[in-house]
Amino acid sequence: MKPCLPFLGALLFLLGPAAEALVTTSPTPTPLPVTDTGSTISFGAGASSSRQSGGFSSGGGRGGGGGSRSGSGSQFSNFTGSKDDRGTCVCSVALPDTTFPVDRMEHLEVTARILSQRFERELSKVKEYVQLISIYERKLSNLTVRVEIMEKDSISYTELDFELIKIEVKEMEKLIIRLKDTFGGSSVIVDQLAIEIRNMTLLVEKLETLDKNNVLSIRREIAVLKNKLKECEDSKDVHIPVAPPPPAPGTCDHGGVVNISKPVIVQLNWRGFAYKYGAWGRDYSPENPDKGLYWVAPLNTDGRILEYYRLHNTLDDLLLYTNPREYRILYGQGSGTAVYKNNMYINWYNTRNIAKVNLTTNTVAVTQALPNAAFNNRFSYANVGWQDIDLAVDENGLWVIYSTEASTGNIVISKLNDTTLTVLETWQTKQYKPSVSNAFMVCGVLYATRTLNTRTEEIFYYFDTNTGREGNLNIAMPKMQEKVQSINYHPFERKLFVYNDGYLLNYDLIFDQVLTI
Repeated sequence: MKPCLPFLGALLFLLGPAAEALVTTSPTPTPLPVTDTGSTISFGAGASSSRQSGGFSSGGGRGGGGGSRSGSGSQFSNFTGSKDDRGTCVCSVALPDTTFPVDRMEHLEVTARILSQRFERELSKVKEYVQLISIYERKLSNLTVRVEIMEKDSISYTELDFELIKIEVKEMEKLIIRLKDTFGGSSVIVDQLAIEIRNMTLLVEKLETLDKNNVLSIRREIAVLKNKLKECEDSKDVHIPVAPPPPAPGTCDHGGVVNISKPVIVQLNWRGFAYKYGAWGRDYSPENPDKGLYWVAPLNTDGRILEYYRLHNTLDDLLLYTNPREYRILYGQGSGTAVYKNNMYINWYNTRNIAKVNLTTNTVAVTQALPNAAFNNRFSYANVGWQDIDLAVDENGLWVIYSTEASTGNIVISKLNDTTLTVLETWQTKQYKPSVSNAFMVCGVLYATRTLNTRTEEIFYYFDTNTGREGNLNIAMPKMQEKVQSINYHPFERKLFVYNDGYLLNYDLIFDQVLTI
């Protein structure tokens, strides 16, 4: 930096004669050191200079009457000059601090951006957990109402009722633990929910302990027996015709199906709502009719491939999704699956073959082609694809329901040898298979259903392989969803196991108790 003209003029004015002597006696100009303090610059005449405060150093001007710079736009203002005791001229000039901290500004911007991103993430987490807290608050309120009813009511509840409530409470306990781990500080709402859930757990355990022996249920049964004894005593002199007893489980001592109960919704299939096609049921073996395991076989979302299935030893295990045995196969097709004597019978993918799968080892024991059977959606059921070959089980054994080109799409029924899968006997019907929504076998009689509307099916047709007779029925069959994908019958329980758009349903069959001859 070089001193400008006004500055030199002021300097010469202060120095007076000494400045003139300095100019005349200094043939060679000596550079004056200039120190920029950020706020003050000091110029020292001759070889000396003074620094007012720490800062950076800039280039010096020329001493004495050395070179000058003219102009009105001088950047110097508020300067003072004086001489020390040795006659050295010292000038102080106040300069503005024009240095801008760019690096600190950039660092501040980066830090602000990082904090903003963290804030957005944490805010999204808070929103998510607020929604979850709202959901579980409603669940907790619902559970509270249910437990209060259980406390006040005289009804005895089963172990399954308590287990279902326990599962819901455990789910909420897990969420509370997650919320506590996520929130760094304390939250009054979360702490309050944790306390209420803990109280709910203790209350359910207490109720379960109180009703362990089903005392109330036994008392009700005793009261019913007393009423029956009283009615018997009152009517001992009145001759009332005795109704025939219901048919024994697993037998055919009846006149056929005459009605059906309303559906019992067991649960949604274990793979979820998207898996609308599939089958389920219970294994039947004449040697151990009440010991069969439960099986669920949803198809993949394409509605064709059977890849995974699960087995449960008891109905409680199925309802609670506990202790499942899950298996995978690579050759199943359609919803026409049936289970008989611990073997699963399925249609082999892309063929008219039937496969027998051992459920203990998940291996194929036998495969056999079904003679002349149409396959690959040639004559499937109405609204359900890939079920050209539908396997069924009843009191008499293993059956297959299908069509052939020779039957022009009408239903064909064949009795199969469950060991070798060979056809033992075949019956031709007059019912066109694609107009039927599904079918099942009971005591050698084929029953076919059709859709009346989105909430009702109808058992409208039967064919009796024992007599060769066929005819029409009009038994209304309520349903949960629009389409019925499969129907399986269990001879011992006398129930239908229906797969209805992903939901597992149960129906009780009602039989004519007068044996038709």
